[in-house]
Amino acid sequence: MPLDYHHQVTLLKDILTEQQADCCGTVAECEQIERLIKSLMVNAQIDQNVKSVLQNIYEYSQNGKSASELNQHITSQQQNLTQWIQDIDSFS
Repeated sequence: MPLDYHHQVTLLKDILTEQQADCCGTVAECEQIERLIKSLMVNAQIDQNVKSVLQNIYEYSQNGKSASELNQHITSQQQNLTQWIQDIDSFS
């Protein structure tokens, strides 16, 4: 059974919150973020502002997957992670 919009957004926020709190993550988490965002982006009911935030998070996860030091990448993105989590709260 596929996740509905609400569950996808909740899962995305949970992963980002964990990465922000722990300053670490895995390539698998980055791949999960990408899958969630791809699924959310095809939802025609999503506002363009939300799509912009999702695109930024998608780029973050892509850069994280290819980073030589993923944890350093996550640490360097703390401010963005905080903002994205707040943004997700505002549209979820």
